Amino acid sequence: MSDAKTVKLVDESSKTQSEMPLISGTLGPACVDIGTLYKDTGYFTYDPGYGSTASTKSAITYIDGDKGVLLYRGYPIEQLAEKSNFLETSYLLLNGELPNKTQFASFEHDITHHTMMHENLKFFLRGFNHDAHPMAMLAGSIASLSAFYHDKLDVDNPEDRKLAAIRLIAKMPTIAAAVHRRSVGWPVRYPRNNLEYVTRFLHMMFEVPSEPLELNPVAAKALDLLFILHADHEQNASTSTVRLVGSTGANPYASIAAGITALWGPAHGGANEAVLKQLEEIGSPDNVETAVKRAKDKNDSFRLMGFGHRVYKNFDPRAKIIREMCHKVLNELGVKDPLLDVALKLEEAALKDEYFVERKLYPNVDFYSGLIYKALGIPTEMFTVMFAIARTSGWIAHWIEQHETPGSRIGRPRQIYTGADVRDYVGADKR
Repeated sequence: MSDAKTVKLVDESSKTQSEMPLISGTLGPACVDIGTLYKDTGYFTYDPGYGSTASTKSAITYIDGDKGVLLYRGYPIEQLAEKSNFLETSYLLLNGELPNKTQFASFEHDITHHTMMHENLKFFLRGFNHDAHPMAMLAGSIASLSAFYHDKLDVDNPEDRKLAAIRLIAKMPTIAAAVHRRSVGWPVRYPRNNLEYVTRFLHMMFEVPSEPLELNPVAAKALDLLFILHADHEQNASTSTVRLVGSTGANPYASIAAGITALWGPAHGGANEAVLKQLEEIGSPDNVETAVKRAKDKNDSFRLMGFGHRVYKNFDPRAKIIREMCHKVLNELGVKDPLLDVALKLEEAALKDEYFVERKLYPNVDFYSGLIYKALGIPTEMFTVMFAIARTSGWIAHWIEQHETPGSRIGRPRQIYTGADVRDYVGADKR
């Protein structure tokens, strides 16, 4: 890209020229502003999957996939993972700055005192079959919040937006735990507000009335770290979905529910669930070598899940952080599980195999997060729910930013029409 402030476009057929301005952000490549392209030239652009298109301006998260950089509001993910916690990171995503002690105490108080879900939500959950997928129950439950809290849904009111953010971050773990307990036939466990965010969630997940939960501190630490690493990831599919739905003026609960359904896909948030299912298919450490050979065979449709990343071309910085925690969890909890043995042998093979090293197909965050969830006793079908709890902070931060940005418009992608040309209706007797 040149240092010019515009890019010249030439139409060879008509020999006409037009100039498009360049827009630069704080970091990253400049973008060609094509906002007037159709008006000036009569052309649209075509970019399947939006691989080369910036859909918005945002000050929340920055990714440099070539260098393996991930920043939340300018702070490297490595520093936040080492020094911060999930609630502080959530505050940062929402407000743009790290809180001082007073600000954090106030934020934590607000989150803690909005953890209860409406009692009627329990009846709502009972409407689902016990074997319904937890993501289906979660999406429906979050969308229903707009029916329980319809008195504070003015999307143009900053106070209503803030309250919705607090409610979503506070209630998501409570609802997620209730979804799990519905699936296993346990009574819903109310939040214990004398506990901090992640520990409170684990108690709601696993504690039973008959005995107290004995929780290893490494479990809460590992989950808090995973929540930080999953809190936001720029304009991914689910975040873009939240923004697209939010651009219509839809309420925050409907917008976040849409993000949950987008996250559910196996190519997105469902990837860590897919990793564990594939480990089950491999079955034994003795079968890893065969799986690796199949993955390297271009004529075999088999692909290893949890390796490489569309954005990160060298390594996923989140995976480098979580790998250490993964091995710490496995060692400290002393979990004995054949699938974890399969995973560790697969990790070893991928890190050493020339095929994977040359193509930089390193184990990614989905690979390691799935192993940690498994070690913590979280059911496979709940893995994407864990992702949704963490990503709620990023989703609502983007939703709020969108509503605070002047001139925001409803999203309306264009298309290349490939259907039939104009034709006349023919009556049924002549077809």
